[in-house]
Amino acid sequence: MAQRGDAPASTGGSAPPPGPAPDRPRPWPASELGVRAVSGVVLGLLVLAATLSGGWFFALIWLAAGLAIVGEWLAITRTGPHRPLLALAGLVLAGLVVGARLALPPLPLLGLGIGGGAVLALVARPRPGRLWAPLSLACAAIVALVPVLLRDDPRIGLAGPLWLFGVVWTTDIAAYFTGRTLGGPRLWPAVSPKKTWSGFCGGLLGATLVGGAVAAGATHLGAQTSLPLGPALLLSALGSVLSQGGDLAESALKRAYGAKDSGRLIPGHGGVMDRLDGFFAVALLAGILLAAGL
Repeated sequence: MAQRGDAPASTGGSAPPPGPAPDRPRPWPASELGVRAVSGVVLGLLVLAATLSGGWFFALIWLAAGLAIVGEWLAITRTGPHRPLLALAGLVLAGLVVGARLALPPLPLLGLGIGGGAVLALVARPRPGRLWAPLSLACAAIVALVPVLLRDDPRIGLAGPLWLFGVVWTTDIAAYFTGRTLGGPRLWPAVSPKKTWSGFCGGLLGATLVGGAVAAGATHLGAQTSLPLGPALLLSALGSVLSQGGDLAESALKRAYGAKDSGRLIPGHGGVMDRLDGFFAVALLAGILLAAGL
């Protein structure tokens, strides 16, 4: 009889060596999709609260987003000197946002933007940075200015930013889940291997319906005018295509410099550029329409 503490009797074969414990699936909130969803909801609620509030709080949110875009763009393209360029871009962006909120004439604001971009080009190193630095400022200025100009315009008001969010957010969400569900041929594998044509079409359809509804019902959101349903749907479809094009453009930039994400500021999403690449393209469209008085 084996005594306490003795080794167990042999059964005729050696016991298998202990192996690594099998991986257990992480709880949903800790999974990649869970982190992405939670951080997206929190960020979306913050942006919506700022949109409803309007005023300087709303402007400050977009100024911070613009500054983050410049910082991430400079980091991806390895453009320096980083801190002086970021400080200069911050001063220019702050001047543009404050000037827009105070309803200054467009010409001085345009001069500030062009002058700031020229100084960034002179300071930036190495040589490719002389292009990337002013481009980062231009992209950041569109993101920082257009939502504020739309929100402050009495003809448009709340409806303008909500249309932007409706088109961009629905494009991202619908494309993500449609692509994961249906799969199929890749949209542009050399640039973004995970994107599919099914995701593109799903994002396009969802954004057309949501954005079209917001644009056609703009008067119910406080706007002075709203678009007929047909033009509203067409404009939203164009916005969705541009949003997905902006996403691909940022993917191409990151791939050219060997970057996976633009940053780590937003859990599950990467950097601010990763969330606003499509938003920039749709905001550019809205800014052109706003400047044309449409």
